This record gives sequence, structure tokens and C-alpha cells, in this order.
Amino acid sequence: MGSAAARWSELQSGRGIPAEILASAPRSPWGHDPADFAPPDVPADTPSRTAGLALLEPAGTVLDVGCGGGDAAFALVGPMTAATGVDSQQDMLDVFEAAADVRGLPSRTVVGRWPDVAGEAGTADVVVSHHVLHNVVDLVPFVTALTDAAERGVVVEMLAEHPMAWLDPLWLRLHDLRRPEPATVDDAVAVLREAGVVPDVVRWERERRPPHDPAWVTRRLCLPPEREAEVADLLATLPPRTRTAATLTWRP
Repeated sequence: MGSAAARWSELQSGRGIPAEILASAPRSPWGHDPADFAPPDVPADTPSRTAGLALLEPAGTVLDVGCGGGDAAFALVGPMTAATGVDSQQDMLDVFEAAADVRGLPSRTVVGRWPDVAGEAGTADVVVSHHVLHNVVDLVPFVTALTDAAERGVVVEMLAEHPMAWLDPLWLRLHDLRRPEPATVDDAVAVLREAGVVPDVVRWERERRPPHDPAWVTRRLCLPPEREAEVADLLATLPPRTRTAATLTWRP
């Protein structure tokens, strides 16, 4: 493991929840509600969509890794001829399949973790993976499998820093847990370069999204529901979440 990959792994490992805090949580802090991940009817016009469309023209297939409901893949409707979604949650894949049906697109899904299921997922003209890298500890095998699966190119979208870093002050306040500095886009690019991949990097600002509600944050912090009012008061003291994102594009 190179120095950049080792740094990424160390920073990402430090984002985990200590076993003693997790054991005391009244509910699991993990997982996402599939209803929140249905792709919009009109996709956002972002640098990631622009990069994907450029690689896909005039037509081709798409593999969406960590697809959720398929926001990344279905932003490429038009030249996309078929879509494959990979996700560890079957209920997310159900949303993905429903979105493909509504759009009249052939689709298939693979349930499991990447790159473990890369062989089952197969290849596609364009591989997309949005907001997944910050869930990965061992980054080199993950991005290598993305490259191997792409006939024409890969488009990755990620926030400038770990998406949960904005909650670090609350972990310190409520659990006396000091988080390490968050991994950033620059850290990810360093790992890619170390692995022999030189991505094109476009940094941009996302539209401001509604803040997470206190109930969601309370669960994420492994606290019981009766502390929601306390969490709500503390959330009001935090600065706005970063809107800076980056699109990383490379060819195999």
C-alpha cells in the first residue's frame, strides 16, 4: 500500500463509530430510506452529468456503483441504452428498477458490495459512482475495479470532504469523541495518481439542500429519541454544511 492509500485508509478508519458507543445505541445508525433516493424526473445539470454524457455519446450502457435509486445513472437518459445498478441494499435496487421501468430502459441489478460483486456486475461503456468513495476504506481495489469495468470511462462524484464531517463537533460535545481530520478530494486524487490513474478534476458548488432533521441526526449520533430537542439546539450552532463537490473523470 502506497503512502497516499495508507493515509486514506487511516483517515477513513477513524470515521467509524467506536464499539462501546455503537453497543449503547437504541437503534442502528446505519442505512438509508430508499424513499429519499428516487431520481428526479429532470436531472440536475451538473459537471458529473456533462462528463457522463460526453463519454456515453452517441449511445451506450451504464454501470452505476453504489447506485441508490439511480440518480447518477438516470441523469444520462438519452444516449443511455441500458443500466446496471449495484448496491448493498435490495430496497434501493427496487427503487432503481422502478425508475428504469418508468423511463422505458432495460436494466439489471446486483446486490452486494463493490468490488466483491464486480464480476457479477460485468462491464459497461461508462461506469458512474456518486458519493460512495467516502464510504470506502480500502480505496485502491475499489477504483481499480471501477476502471476494469469501464469500456470508455469512469465518472466519480464526491463532496470536498467526508459528508459526515459537519457532525464532528456534536460527536465531541455529546460523546467526548474527537474525530480525525476528514479525508478530502485531494486525498482521493492522490490515491488515484499513486495507482496510475490521472483523473480530470472539476470542482463545483452543489445546490443548497434542506438540512437533516434532528431525528435523523439523533439516530446517526447513536442517541435515544428523547434527546432530539437537545440535538436540535446544537444543530442550530453549527455552520452550514459544505456544498463544494468534485467530479473525477478518467478513461481506462
